[in-house]
Amino acid sequence: MADILTNSKARRDYHILETYEAGIVLKGTEVKALRAGKGQISDAFARVENGEVFLYNAHIDEYSHGNLMNHQPKGVRKLLLNRSEIRKLEGQASVKGNALVPLSFYWKNGRVKVALAVGKGKAQYDKREDLKKRESDRELKRATMHRFKGR
Repeated sequence: MADILTNSKARRDYHILETYEAGIVLKGTEVKALRAGKGQISDAFARVENGEVFLYNAHIDEYSHGNLMNHQPKGVRKLLLNRSEIRKLEGQASVKGNALVPLSFYWKNGRVKVALAVGKGKAQYDKREDLKKRESDRELKRATMHRFKGR
């Protein structure tokens, strides 16, 4: 299950509370553009409106061999979830500070799926703590590698 697109900002800017797998309604040219890996979801977010979930700001480039019927790159796209999952998402998204963020697009049985997460926004100091932790882990790994190599 290789990712087509990944949202690099999601794990940096949000504490991921829960993830869901959602289908997505796409046009043919959008699918072809995704097969070519042309798109970007770092600014994308989802909302629950009237019992349906929609994805906003997901940029899928126009298909290079498309004609006049090509799709809009930043169009609103409907996400497909079970009714019970939509109700859960609606409850979780209504909590202050929570957001629905796509983590990645991937193929499953020839269809495009979206890994959708409920995330709580990180404060600036949380991001700094993550950077410090990552740096210390890197230093520790570097020190153990030197020890094993005998340098």
